[in-house]
Amino acid sequence: MITWFLALPVLVAGFVAVRLVPRRSGRTALWWMVGADAVLLVAATVVLTLAAGGGSAQAATSAAQNTGSGSAALIGAAIAVAASTIGAGIAVAYTGAAALAALSERPELFGRAMVIVGLAEGIAIYGLVVAVILIGKA
Repeated sequence: MITWFLALPVLVAGFVAVRLVPRRSGRTALWWMVGADAVLLVAATVVLTLAAGGGSAQAATSAAQNTGSGSAALIGAAIAVAASTIGAGIAVAYTGAAALAALSERPELFGRAMVIVGLAEGIAIYGLVVAVILIGKA
């Protein structure tokens, strides 16, 4: 688990670099993109290798006895919250823009527009409920 926390800043820096590189023009941008992709591939391979085979068998056995399936439940809870929050953000972006467009033409639609935006926010609440259930089983 600590491997992921150590690798996270490296991955974020790689994603930022890949995002900023296309602002350059010509072949230079292509080579920068290929280089950044190669660095991300190597970093992901190192993280996967450390996560899959790091440590001795005895340490892995004692860690498995101590944590059990609790870490899998916590990772599942994190994925549930992250995915539902991203989904809710995308949904609110579209419904909020449509609601503002409708309100600019007909202000009396405020109640209906807020209900629809609230339904989009409900997706994040469902993710939190799933996370609480998973954490309770950990």
